[in-house]
Amino acid sequence: MKKKILLVTTVPYSSAARLAGAFAVLGAKVEAVFPREAPIAVSRYLDRGYRYRPLAREISLSDALRASQPDFVIPCDDRAVALLASLTEFAPQLECVLGPLAAYGVLMARAPSMAVAREEGITAPLTCAVDSLAALPDALHQIGLPCVMKADFSWGGAGVKFVCSAEEATRAFAKLQGPPSRLRSLVRVLKRRDLHFLDAALNPVKSVVNLQAFVQGKPATSVFAAKDGKVLAAQHMDVVTWQGDAGPATVMARVFDPVMDDAVAKIAARFRLSGLHGLDFVRDAAGVPHLIEVNPRATQICHLPLDADLPAALLGVEARLPVTDRKQIALFPQLLQAGELPPQVFRDIPWDDPRVLRLQSGDSLPEAANLEAIAEFDRPMSRFG
Repeated sequence: MKKKILLVTTVPYSSAARLAGAFAVLGAKVEAVFPREAPIAVSRYLDRGYRYRPLAREISLSDALRASQPDFVIPCDDRAVALLASLTEFAPQLECVLGPLAAYGVLMARAPSMAVAREEGITAPLTCAVDSLAALPDALHQIGLPCVMKADFSWGGAGVKFVCSAEEATRAFAKLQGPPSRLRSLVRVLKRRDLHFLDAALNPVKSVVNLQAFVQGKPATSVFAAKDGKVLAAQHMDVVTWQGDAGPATVMARVFDPVMDDAVAKIAARFRLSGLHGLDFVRDAAGVPHLIEVNPRATQICHLPLDADLPAALLGVEARLPVTDRKQIALFPQLLQAGELPPQVFRDIPWDDPRVLRLQSGDSLPEAANLEAIAEFDRPMSRFG
C-alpha cells in the first residue's frame, strides 16, 4: 500500500512542489496544505490539496490532518512548523513523524538552539536573546562587534541585520523587534496579497531579537532525514552564490564534511528528531563550519537525489539515481535571476512538472510554455478537501 505524505506550506515557495515530485516518483501518494498562490497548487504530482487559510491557520491544518490521515507530515516553512507544534490534539500522531513537539520551541528559538548546540560540543557562535533596548548595550558587550542581529520566526534572509556599531544595533533592534505599524501591515496586504499581514495589523506581536557573534566566511548547509533521533541520510553543501546579504542560495556545491556529519548526528539525537530537517553554517577561512541556525523543517534542497536521497531514506525505499554527478548545482527559481551560469553548473529545473515550471519562470524559459502544452503532462485538476 502506498505511503501517504502530507506536505504543509504557508508560503508560495517552490520547495513543496519539488518535494511532491520526489515523493511521488518514489511511489508515495502526495497530499498538501497550501495557500492559493503556492506553486504546488498546479503540480502534476499532487493527489489532493487542502486550502490553507491565513486567518484560520490552525483550523486549516486540523481539517487537513483529519481528512488526510497521512503516514508522514512534512512542514516546508517555519510558520508551518510552529502551527503543527501548536496542535496538541494531534500530538501523538505528529510526534511519530516529527519528534517530540516540545523540542520545537527550543529548535525554533535561535539563542536556546545555539546554546544546546554548544552544549553538544558543536562549533557555534555565542548567541543571546535581547528582550529590551535597555538590555542591548550589555548584550553587545558580551557578543562583541561586528555581530549579526536576528529576529526569531523569520526566514529567507528576512529579519537579519549585520551591524558594526552600537548606533547601527540600536536602529536594527527597533526594526527587528517591531511590530510594524498597522498602516505598513495593511499596505503589505495589498502589495503582497498576503493575509498574514492583516493578522499582524489586527494582532501586533513583538519579535524576539538575538545577537550572534559574527563569523567571517561563506555559508554552508546540511539537510538530513531522521527517524527517532537517528540520521537516515544526509547531504552537505557549500553555498557558492546567494541573493542579497543573507538571502536564499542560488548556486551550491556538494561537499563531504565529517564535522557537519557530526553536527547533524548530535542535533538529531539531542532532539530525537524525525522527518526532514536542515542546519545552516558559516565556513571560516580555515574551513571549519560554524553552526549558526537550525531549520527544523524541509529546506529547498531536500528533494534532490545526490550523494544521498532523503525522501527515499524517509520512506525506506531504494534511492533514486543521482540527478547529476556535477559538483555545483544552481537552484530553481533563483537561477532565473542569476544571469549566465558556467557550463559545469547543473541547473535544477523542474522540466518534469511543466505547470510549476511555467508558473515560476514566466517568459524566462520559452521551453516552459511548450512543455505545458504537451498533453502527456496533463493531469486532472486536484481535488480539494
